[in-house]
Amino acid sequence: MAGGALGPAGRQTGCVLNRLLLAAVLAAAIGGFFALGLQHEFTLAALQANRLALAVFCDANPILAPVAFFTAYIAMAGLTLPLNVPLALAAGALFGVAEGLLVVSFASAIGATISMLSSRFLLRDVVHARFGGRLAEVEAGFARDGLFYLLALRLAPVAPYTVVNLVVGLTTMSVWRFYVVTQIGTLPTLLVFVDAGRRLDEVQNLADILSAGLIAALLALAALPLLARMAFTGLRHR
Repeated sequence: MAGGALGPAGRQTGCVLNRLLLAAVLAAAIGGFFALGLQHEFTLAALQANRLALAVFCDANPILAPVAFFTAYIAMAGLTLPLNVPLALAAGALFGVAEGLLVVSFASAIGATISMLSSRFLLRDVVHARFGGRLAEVEAGFARDGLFYLLALRLAPVAPYTVVNLVVGLTTMSVWRFYVVTQIGTLPTLLVFVDAGRRLDEVQNLADILSAGLIAALLALAALPLLARMAFTGLRHR
C-alpha cells in the first residue's frame, strides 16, 4: 500500500528530474557551442572565406554533404541558436536554390518544432520569466486568431524566428499545426535568403538582401492571413 501511495509522487519526481536533466543537456550544448567559439564560423565573413573549401567538400560528397547540413540545421534551430539566416545563405551557395530550399525548409520546420517543444516541456518557466512582460499581446493574438496569427508571424521577415518558436511553446497549439504552418509560412523568406546565397560574395549585409521594397512586400503578404481571418469572421457573423 505504501509503495502504491508513493507511486504517483515518485513518478512526478522522476518526471521533474528528467526535465531537469534534459534542460541541463540543452544548456550544456548551447554553452559548449559558444565556449568553442563556433558562432564565429557562421558569420557572413566566415561563410565567404570558407565557401570554396565547403563547395569542394559538397562536390566530393553529394549525398553526405546535404544530409550533414540538414542535420546541423535541425540541431542549430532546435537549440534556438539564431543562425537561420547564415545557414539559409550557405544552403543557397552550396546546393543551389532548389536543393538548398528543400533542405532548409524541412530542417527549419523540424528544428523550430523541437525548439517549441523545448519551450513547452523544459523551459516554460524560464521563457515566461524572460519574455513574460511581452507576451500579453501575442497570447491574445493566438487566442483570437490561432493559426492565422502564427502564419502572419512566420511570413513577416521582421518577426524573430527563434523567439516565435519559444513563445508558441507557451500556448496550447498542437505540434502538428505548428509544424505545418511553420513549413508553409517560412518559405517566402527562406527563398529570399537561399536565392541570395547564390551571390554570397556580393552580399555585405542584410540590407543587400532585404531591401525596403522587399520587406514591404513580405509584410503585405504577412497581413493577408489576418485580413482573411477578419473577412471570414465578418461573413460568419452576418
